[in-house]
Parts: sequence; C-alpha cells; structure tokens
Amino acid sequence: MPRNTVKQLSILKPNFDMDKKENQEAGNPGRNGVALKSTLYQEFLEERSEILRHKWLESEKARKDIGFERALLDWVRHYRSNWKASRRNEVGSS
Repeated sequence: MPRNTVKQLSILKPNFDMDKKENQEAGNPGRNGVALKSTLYQEFLEERSEILRHKWLESEKARKDIGFERALLDWVRHYRSNWKASRRNEVGSS
C-alpha cells in the first residue's frame, strides 16, 4: 500500500455514532422496530462499534487494513471480558 494511502486512513476516521444512527433508522416497519429496541440488539450494536473502533486503531498501527475478522478475534481475545464487565457496572449503577 502506498504511503499516501496510509495517511488518508488517519484522515478518514470512521464515525461510529453514524453506524448506530443508521442501524436505529433501518427498522422493519412491519414489526414496529421491536428488534431495534431490544437490549440484546443494543448490546450487539455497542459491541460492534467497539470492534470497528479496534479495527481502525489496529489498522492504523499496522499501516494497512487488518480486516474485520482479525480485529474481531483480537478484540474478543484481549478486550471483550473487560468491556462486558464495565458495561455491567455501568448498567448496575444506573
């Protein structure tokens, strides 16, 4: 990958909140958005956002796109348990 492409990656930092908004608006009108309102689905969206953030950070370090699968496996192996514990603490203290 040419060096100038790597520089462009850092400029094009993904907007993870945009993913959340798009997913929330993509509801199935026949079901009145029940799935979108479920806590399980919201948890999935939050986890997916963290994985995408991890993918972006690790791709920046590697100076190339590491791919979603590699980012997913690395995130699950190194960060998921702590992330889940901190989410439980946040929900429990609310």
